[in-house]
Amino acid sequence: MKNFSSAAFSPEVIGLMTAALEAAVATLPEPVHSAHVNALAESILRTAGTGERDPATLQRIALMELQLAPRH
Repeated sequence: MKNFSSAAFSPEVIGLMTAALEAAVATLPEPVHSAHVNALAESILRTAGTGERDPATLQRIALMELQLAPRH
């Protein structure tokens, strides 16, 4: 995971990010790979860091970024 050590979020925002991550992961087909979860989490952290607070938007952006990510 990228370095987010300088990021600071209120408990309320952490709850919104958690909800967005859980909703995003729930849409993935089984088996869910940890790399995909990490990519979703990084996207949500990055997007929330820009000020976005809507869980649906955080989820949608994370899933779009995952879809666009290069395959290894």
